[in-house]
Amino acid sequence: MGKIERIQVAPEDREWLVKLVKDRNTPQKIVWRSQIVLFAGEGIGAVEVATRVGKSVLTVRRWRRRYASKGVDGLLKDATRPPGRKPLTARKIKQVVNLTLNDKPPDATHWSERTMAARTGIAPSSVHKIWAAHGLKPHLSKTFKLSRDPNFVAKVEDIVGLYLNPPDKALVLAVDEKSQIQALDRTQPGLPMKKGRCGTMTHDYKRHGTTTLFAALDGLDGKVIGQCMARHRHQEFIRFLNKINRETPAKSELHLIVDNYATHKHPKVQAWLERHKRFHFHFTPTSASWLNAVEGFFAKLTRQRLKRGVFKGIVDLQVAINRYVAETNDNPTPFTWTADPDAIIEKVRRGKRVLESIH
Repeated sequence: MGKIERIQVAPEDREWLVKLVKDRNTPQKIVWRSQIVLFAGEGIGAVEVATRVGKSVLTVRRWRRRYASKGVDGLLKDATRPPGRKPLTARKIKQVVNLTLNDKPPDATHWSERTMAARTGIAPSSVHKIWAAHGLKPHLSKTFKLSRDPNFVAKVEDIVGLYLNPPDKALVLAVDEKSQIQALDRTQPGLPMKKGRCGTMTHDYKRHGTTTLFAALDGLDGKVIGQCMARHRHQEFIRFLNKINRETPAKSELHLIVDNYATHKHPKVQAWLERHKRFHFHFTPTSASWLNAVEGFFAKLTRQRLKRGVFKGIVDLQVAINRYVAETNDNPTPFTWTADPDAIIEKVRRGKRVLESIH
């Protein structure tokens, strides 16, 4: 038989412990701690106490010692524990940030939490916290293209000026073509969305050819003149210009915002413009097609109608596009330019300075 381990429990402590055990509002961990001390005060051994309260012998001995050293107050709160790991030093944090910004792992294009942890000798979770605190996301990247057009400033001011203050008795049309739109048909029917599962589509598809959408967006009322054609050469572009000519008021001057695609500058297009004096072309800076408002319409068309569309052929695709154009014109949204042109120009200048300093 093991040695009986008895502790002295003062009468006032016993009374307090009994109240704690009987009080329904006492947290359970306080209840069983109090029971351990009461049983130990009666001379009951640690093994028997452990059986009665449903805890281990080590737990019984720990709380018996806690009472002996700190009294009942020691039972009412958990002991503070030292952290499992030492806090990261400022030097270690700086090392992680500098490596992330200025170096790359020898066998990869960017750092991961695990490779950085192995390199610096800390836990991946610590790397995660440092990156989050400093806004670093090595696994992400964005594309960019700075315009090198020598007339960038003048062109930006010209085009933004057309958006913000169009000429009197004139129409401003953002014109471009969305080429190579594919008529894709899935090899198997997809499954519909249901609770707990998104809709599904097969990863493979059948190609049924392509079409090109020529579009002109009237920023004033948000309506679109659109036409699908098989190709996007200068011949098709001239046909589309003729369509614009027919569908706009004959007495209105037309200011067309176009990009620098070679078709738009073809000699036959220039000859057509000489015969149609009310048409005026305004070219966006090179590598700055985002200045053309019709790009927003193309993005919505892709997102809302083309990306998940299933088309059995070219005719099916063109019908869907024409229907989308018609629905847009039934409920048009005027285009509003909000970006400050001075801010755009300064941002490009700043980007050039950074690139020049690197190279």
